[in-house]
Amino acid sequence: MYQALYRKWRPRTFDDVVGQSHITDTLKQQVAGGRLSHAYLFTGTRGTGKTTCAKILSRAVNCQSPVNGNPCNQCPACLGIENGSILDVLELDAASNNGVDQVRALRDEAVYTPAAVRKRVYIVDEVHMLSTPAFNALLKILEEPPSHLMFILATTELHKVPATIRSRCQQFAFKRILPGQIAQRLEYVAGQEGIDLTPEGAALLARLADGGLRDALSLLDQCSGGGQQVDEQAVLDTLGLAGNLETARLMELAARHDTAAALETLSRLYAGGKDVGAVLGELSSLARDLLMRKTAPRGGSALLTGGYDETTMRGLGELLTAPRLLQMLNRLQDTAALLPRSSSRRTDAELCLIRLCDETLDDSAAGLSARIARLEEQLASGVPARQTAGSAGDGGAAQQPARPQPAPVEAPPWTEERPPLPEEPEEERTLEEPERRPAAVPPAQPAVAGGESGGQAKAALRGALSGEPGKDGGDLEKRGADPVGGQCIHQGDAQQAQHHGGAGTGRRAAVRRAGQSSLPNREALSGGPGHGAGPGSWTAGRPGRPAGVWGTV
Repeated sequence: MYQALYRKWRPRTFDDVVGQSHITDTLKQQVAGGRLSHAYLFTGTRGTGKTTCAKILSRAVNCQSPVNGNPCNQCPACLGIENGSILDVLELDAASNNGVDQVRALRDEAVYTPAAVRKRVYIVDEVHMLSTPAFNALLKILEEPPSHLMFILATTELHKVPATIRSRCQQFAFKRILPGQIAQRLEYVAGQEGIDLTPEGAALLARLADGGLRDALSLLDQCSGGGQQVDEQAVLDTLGLAGNLETARLMELAARHDTAAALETLSRLYAGGKDVGAVLGELSSLARDLLMRKTAPRGGSALLTGGYDETTMRGLGELLTAPRLLQMLNRLQDTAALLPRSSSRRTDAELCLIRLCDETLDDSAAGLSARIARLEEQLASGVPARQTAGSAGDGGAAQQPARPQPAPVEAPPWTEERPPLPEEPEEERTLEEPERRPAAVPPAQPAVAGGESGGQAKAALRGALSGEPGKDGGDLEKRGADPVGGQCIHQGDAQQAQHHGGAGTGRRAAVRRAGQSSLPNREALSGGPGHGAGPGSWTAGRPGRPAGVWGTV
């Protein structure tokens, strides 16, 4: 059965591990000197050799005849551990066994001595996936394990591992493998497997692996499936990449603000089966390299991802400024982050490319900075002024073109001027007199003593209210006073008094004095005792007026 290249060519000794000599040398010295720790913590990115070194170490501590710290891979212990027949060396996946129950079961089994080898070894891969209770259950046995027990923990996310776990382990950080070392290893594996791999293809695969040898072997396995020669073009066609030439051409078109040609290039790449996400990723890598050359020119090739010749990088660097590169890189990174959730990847890629070609369409802070930098460059280089047509008679002086006059706007009909309306004469403000109603005639009453005095009192009341003695009592009716008793005054007297300048006060006083002195027999005038509120009484109300309008002074 066919076996993947990264599994078939997994290193079996510390000497076969590529690019991690600072770790493998230390582990070999510990094995050879017998100074082994009870717990190790391997950290680093994917494909750098963490699990591989853990398996080599598990065989080396149990090997019956180690060679300079390396396992011999020939004794029964090494062979049994390698083929999985010895159960004292157990490899666990913390991603699927992250509960506290699994850790408790592991802790209960760890106290027993190994059956076939010297040490019981537990390799816990992706240890950061353990839950908090699982970490707590692992603390005690990890701090004081039995002498026959060893833990080897591996993780790609060290920040998720609790500090209490890290302090109980020896920590080794695996670094990314350099592209040159990866390319050399690929050429060796290709030679052993009979794969026709060119140096250019190996360099491209090493650059795409991003420091992981396992990824590089997987890519080589994918590109060599057809049996053809694995060169640079074959790698690009197999992986759906645009290539350095197309990426550089696309970047040049964006630098020259040629939006139409850039969109045509992207459409051609899309029709050829290229992934728009991969195209934007290559543009992002190129923009990053150009920005590094602009901001850190002394860094050299150590800061660059490689893959582009010096002539191409120099030519693109002359067309783009650092603010423009920063704007392009930010736009590419934002679009790449949104592509996995996009409903139309091609549309998002085209919108990103349009904003790369024309920074005026980018409303972000980086886009504004790029536009300002462009204006500053134009001003520094001396932008020629636009020439306008001028007449020969004025010495060739440029004349400003006549601005088109705006069309007159018709005024709405309601804004037309109209003759003023005639002024109305001012009317004098007069008190509205109440409607005159005929006075009710009281029923005939028998003559009483002092009737003459009552007549004189009524005449005095009329004169006091009208201001003229002896005036007709109709004016008294208009002013709302009772023509009989002289003490029932209409509520409007206060307002009339204010209008006449306080005259009402004197009239009330006159009425009061006249009523007290000249009307001793008011009951007789009003109908006698007990008849003040009768139907014939003047105080019972008048026709057309409510009964509560009248008051007693």
